[in-house]
Order: sequence, then C-alpha cells, then structure tokens
Amino acid sequence: QVQLVESGGGLVQAGGSLRLSCAASRLTFSAYTMGWFRQAPGKEREFVAAISWSGANTNIADSVKGRFSISRDNAQNTVYLQMNNLKLEDTAVYYCAAYSVPYTAYPSAGPGAWMYWGQGTQVTVSS
Repeated sequence: QVQLVESGGGLVQAGGSLRLSCAASRLTFSAYTMGWFRQAPGKEREFVAAISWSGANTNIADSVKGRFSISRDNAQNTVYLQMNNLKLEDTAVYYCAAYSVPYTAYPSAGPGAWMYWGQGTQVTVSS
C-alpha cells in the first residue's frame, strides 16, 4: 500500500528553522498534489501547504505565509516543508498527505479530501 514517511521534526528554539521531508512509496508520486497539515494538542488538523503534481502551483496557509515554503523532487518521490522563523504556536505534529485526485492544481484544504497520510513528525518550538 501507499506509504508516506515524514522526517526532520524535532525541538527548535523560537526563530529557528527546520526542514521536513516526506518520502513516498507505492504511489505515482509525480501525478499527485502533495500537502502538509499539522495538529496541535486539543486542536483540529489544519492545512499548512500544498504543491501541485508538477510543482507549478503552491498554496500556503495565511498563518505561515512568508515563513514556510513547500517544494518537491519528483525524481526522489519526496516533498519538503521548509519552516523558518518558527514560533511557539507552530508546535504540532506535522503530517504529509497526498490528495485524493491526481493532477489537481487547486486541492481542497479540508483534511477529508486527502487520501493518503503519513504517521506524522513532532515539531516543538521552545522559547
């Protein structure tokens, strides 16, 4: 079955940076829009960023715009989330996801519209 494996999470001080990676297998990676979501304790899972199958289109949540960026390497079946100037409120488990419909340029931000999920990686920002 499809596997998405996140890595790169950890503990970082406020103002620092982290780069998350998500490696996909058993998926025609280059055909799927990929995204990142996060979930903090006691909160719902929220959209962070998405990138279309070719990388031509990206969408970044307002809460992280200007600090986070998303990219992909289709040759490596990997999607990345670069997180800069991290804030305490960025603390969460970050999940990689693949959209339910191939070749979608503008996916829904709702988690229910995404078909495949990774196990998540913890990001903790300290003061």
